[in-house]
Amino acid sequence: MSFLDKIFGGKQEQGETKSFWSIIKSEEDLKIAIENSYAYKIAIFKHSTSCFISKTVLKNLEKEIETSDEKGAFYFLDLLAFRSISNKIAEDFGIRHESPQLIVFENGQPINNASHQDISLSQIL
Repeated sequence: MSFLDKIFGGKQEQGETKSFWSIIKSEEDLKIAIENSYAYKIAIFKHSTSCFISKTVLKNLEKEIETSDEKGAFYFLDLLAFRSISNKIAEDFGIRHESPQLIVFENGQPINNASHQDISLSQIL
């Protein structure tokens, strides 16, 4: 990692994903996440890995999650690698695509969503 990456936050490497994230890489992964929302609330974080704002929001949300006593199911969607899945979410649930974006689901339906600096752990709880 270069000096500037250390200061400004370089690309998040594959192995650096926090352990609490379940990664969505397929429509089947999305289907499983939505099915899980019938048992408990889930949150999907849609992240653009090339966007500084998205990286900053992600880091802030991860800090909130790590320091919280509340536990939840957190899903991570890399928008650059899996844009078609993001498009499916927009089409199936009528939620306009934004990045970064956090969408909370309960009982198979979105109950809250936010983008950019409006994203926080309080939306999930």
